[in-house]
Amino acid sequence: MPAAPRDLSTACVRAGQPRQDAYDAVTTPISCTSTYAFGSSAELRDHFEGRTNREEYGRYGNPTVRAAEEKLAALDGGGDACLFASGMAAVTTTLFALLKKGDHVVLTSDCYRRTRSFVQNFLARYGVEASLVPAGDLAALEAEVRPETRVIVTESPTNPYLRVADIEGIAAIKKKFPKVKVLVDSTFATPINQRPLEQGADLVIHSATKYLGGHNDLLAGVVTGDAGLVSVVRDLRGVLGGVLDPHAAYLLIRGIKTLALRVERQNRTALAVAQFLEAHPAVERVFYPGLPSHPDHELASKTMSGFGGVISFVLRTSLEGTARALDACQLATVAPSLGGVETLIEQPALMSFYELTPQERAAIGIRESLVRLAVGIEDEKDIVADLERVLATVSQATKKEVFDAALS
Repeated sequence: MPAAPRDLSTACVRAGQPRQDAYDAVTTPISCTSTYAFGSSAELRDHFEGRTNREEYGRYGNPTVRAAEEKLAALDGGGDACLFASGMAAVTTTLFALLKKGDHVVLTSDCYRRTRSFVQNFLARYGVEASLVPAGDLAALEAEVRPETRVIVTESPTNPYLRVADIEGIAAIKKKFPKVKVLVDSTFATPINQRPLEQGADLVIHSATKYLGGHNDLLAGVVTGDAGLVSVVRDLRGVLGGVLDPHAAYLLIRGIKTLALRVERQNRTALAVAQFLEAHPAVERVFYPGLPSHPDHELASKTMSGFGGVISFVLRTSLEGTARALDACQLATVAPSLGGVETLIEQPALMSFYELTPQERAAIGIRESLVRLAVGIEDEKDIVADLERVLATVSQATKKEVFDAALS
């Protein structure tokens, strides 16, 4: 497993934070303003003709937001970064910026459902075609690339089965098609665990709501990468208006300062929890890249410095039995999202895919008894103890179901 760059912990704290405030504040101040004054018409002309570098209007930029963008660009190793009001705003604006009528997108199938819906359904209204390919199948991906393909979209790790993308392999395919850009959603990995730009991706997206913010108290999204590409996205952000407000940017900067520490702790805890779950008789299967049983374990070991804080697993029980198990949790909180300091747990069939029928869920690989666990920074033993108590009730219920079936 490759080590994370040693300077990332320092960049989390120091990047994008020069001493530029009039009051010499150690922390980046919140610049709470919607517009910016010009001293004269000559100063205005200098701004529009590129002779000065300053803000003009809140939809186009803000000093607090800019400080956060510079920090994130440094962390991902990109030339620039552009922040948004949510992760989905980052995804949709970036794809709108890169695509036009007649273009084609290739998307890996194991991905966030809103991204898939946007690509398959919404973009289709504007004449953009999409192809879904199985995660991890480079041959299938390359077979779907055509002359009109402009973007390959993948997550790494994916949601919810934590497939790890062979980004270098995808980048090698891209070289055969010069007009194609590779977009990687690296929300689950963070810049601490995986470096998509260094592996050949053109752009990286994060839902900064998750690990980057880290405290379940803000919504934000970011795209990082080549400065020229990011500038195209930034220009469209000014039109569509999905900007991040300075208060959220301030919270994001504060959260990022402890990112390396939190991710290191969550990596360690999640591996221990995954090992515990895999050995438990109430668990049918565990999906975690740190386990040798995961299909991408070897790839993850070569390309990631840590396996992340999210674990998916299937219980040996029904939809209702899984729901009862989650309701019995005393430490893990039943809630969507991930990446915060609190351990969160959810049943995708009842949370993210509730509106689908069992048949529709099965068609996209969502089992009724699938559970997604996002570990926080609580003590590892306390998280395991909570799960151990809950899984004991699942085992007892399963035995009763077998006994009742034998009597009937």
